[in-house]
Amino acid sequence: MTIVDEPAGPDARTRDAARTRAEILDVATQEFARAGYDGARVDEIAARTRTTKRMIYYYFGGKEQLFTAVLERLYGDLHEAEQQLDVEHLDAVTAIRRLAELVFDHLERHPDFVRLVSIENVHEAQHIAALRKLGRVGSPALGVIRRTLEAGQRAGRFRADLDAVDVHAMISSFCFFRVANRHTFGALFGRDLLDPARREHYRTMVGDMLVAWLTAEGAAD
Repeated sequence: MTIVDEPAGPDARTRDAARTRAEILDVATQEFARAGYDGARVDEIAARTRTTKRMIYYYFGGKEQLFTAVLERLYGDLHEAEQQLDVEHLDAVTAIRRLAELVFDHLERHPDFVRLVSIENVHEAQHIAALRKLGRVGSPALGVIRRTLEAGQRAGRFRADLDAVDVHAMISSFCFFRVANRHTFGALFGRDLLDPARREHYRTMVGDMLVAWLTAEGAAD
C-alpha cells in the first residue's frame, strides 16, 4: 500500500509562511546590523535562509521594506517588554528604577537593536518615521513614566517641572551609550562598559542618576 501525504491545509501554510518570515527577519537583522543598510544585500540574506530572493520580495516587497520590517519587530519586542512591566503597585522611586533597569537589560541583550537604531539615525529615521505615520510604532513606556511622575509628584517626592519624554531620553541615553559606544569608550579610557564585573554598578547608577534628578531633595533614595 502506498501512503500519500495529505496536502497541507490553510493552517499549515499559514504556519509555514510565519516561520519563513521569521527566519528571513532573523537573518536580515544580523545582516543589516553587520553591513548597514547600504552594505546589506538581499542575495546574501536569501543565501542564509531556506528561501529565495524572489520569496523575500514576495513577503516584504523589497530591501527598504525588509529593513523597515526588521526595525518594526525590534521596536515591537522592546514595547512588549515595556507593556509587561508591572510597576503600578510600587512607589514612584522604585517604579522609575524598575523601568530604567528594564531598558538597561533589554539593550544589553539586543546589541543588534542598538546597532540598527544607530544606522537608522544615519538615514535620518526615514523608516521609523514612516512606521509612526502608520501608527505601527509607539512607546508604552511613556505612559508608565507619566503615571509614575504624577504619582511621585502627588506624594511630594518628585519635582513639579518634569517631562516624561525627558525622562525617557535620560534612561535611553545612558543605556544606549553603554552598548553603542562600548568599543570607542574602551579604546579611549581602557574600560569596558559591558564588563560583567561592573554590570550591577552601572545598572544601579542609571537609577541613582534618575532619582537624584527627579527627587525634590535632589538626592537618591
